[in-house]
Amino acid sequence: MILGNVLIVDDDEEIREAIALHLKQEGLTVFLARDGLEALEQLEKHEIHLIVLDVMMPRLDGLQATFRIRETRNIPIVIVSAKSEDTDKILGLNAGADDYISKPFNPLELTARVKSQLRRYTHLGTYKGSDDVIQIRGLLLNKSAKTMEVDGQEVRLTATEYKILELLMEHKGRVFSIEEIYELVWGEPCFNSENTVAVHVRRIREKIEINPREPKYLKVVWGIGYKMEK
Repeated sequence: MILGNVLIVDDDEEIREAIALHLKQEGLTVFLARDGLEALEQLEKHEIHLIVLDVMMPRLDGLQATFRIRETRNIPIVIVSAKSEDTDKILGLNAGADDYISKPFNPLELTARVKSQLRRYTHLGTYKGSDDVIQIRGLLLNKSAKTMEVDGQEVRLTATEYKILELLMEHKGRVFSIEEIYELVWGEPCFNSENTVAVHVRRIREKIEINPREPKYLKVVWGIGYKMEK
């Protein structure tokens, strides 16, 4: 059983309580908030390991809240929204979310996604590798400290971004397809997940590359996937 503290943020009380019921049955501790501002207050009061976050809320919406949270925290964020268009999903991922699920949703699917994100967050560094430190020129990934440095400066990564980088850096020079990356990092079958992987790769490049448009580390192999250049 996975243990952890989950913050559910939604202005609909019935949805909050329904999600909470399913997560509590999995042994998770649940905290509730009605909007983004309440969510920020809860984060100051409690140790939260994952956030389930609605988009359309009063005072401070989910996207704005995600931007604020990402200023100081890398905990997983699963966005839940009535908007199901790809553009809305990409907007949420670009804001810093780790996953996105559309309303109406199957509570069992949401629960599975929450557990998958918590596994990644609480067990970072589980890919095979004998060394705690992986260095590729100016990149330095410390698996024990779960940190990433670029030219001596630490950069803040989300749990998902870290796992993608760890996978590619441990197998530098090997090309991973989008499907392989998704299944290894997200721990579930890949289905229409190209945009999800692409958005995370773009965010990683913005953090580790001098010029993200001309990357020297994280390269695309057209028609196949991505690799970390040796």
